[in-house]
Amino acid sequence: MSNAMINGRRADSARRRQRVIKTLNTTVAAGEEISISALARQAGVDRSFLYRHADLLAQIHAAQAQPAKTVGGSSVTMTSLQADLVNAQDRANRQASRVRQLEKKLSELMGDHAWRESGLGAPDDIDQLKRRITELEQEVVDLKDVLTERDQELDAARGANRDLISQLNRS
Repeated sequence: MSNAMINGRRADSARRRQRVIKTLNTTVAAGEEISISALARQAGVDRSFLYRHADLLAQIHAAQAQPAKTVGGSSVTMTSLQADLVNAQDRANRQASRVRQLEKKLSELMGDHAWRESGLGAPDDIDQLKRRITELEQEVVDLKDVLTERDQELDAARGANRDLISQLNRS
């Protein structure tokens, strides 16, 4: 009886192996993507069955490494498609970074424009106004000096007048 069980087990394993090989050949012929999970599902076996049979696993890996289809005279393999995907993701990341940078710059420029348009911002000719302020401050200093000098002259003239009036009053 144990021989019958062993023979039954071997027959079941052989039938499953045949289903896996048939499914693999069909998938390769159709040019579809080959994966362990999809192949096991289509063949009606457990993935562990494929991992327990090294020869089946080797056939699957060999089929995965073969060119999937020909596009424009060049072979396309899973590895080349994965490399293309990684390159496309890198390019998308760089472009997203550039878009964020440009959005930030645009936001700053629009904010400055709105600030100036609202009348709250500094005028465009602020340097000219600063120069004018400096000139006016210098003019104020010069006028104060002239005023101080005239006050001194006026005080001297008043003093001289007092002295003359005092001399006239004495005589």
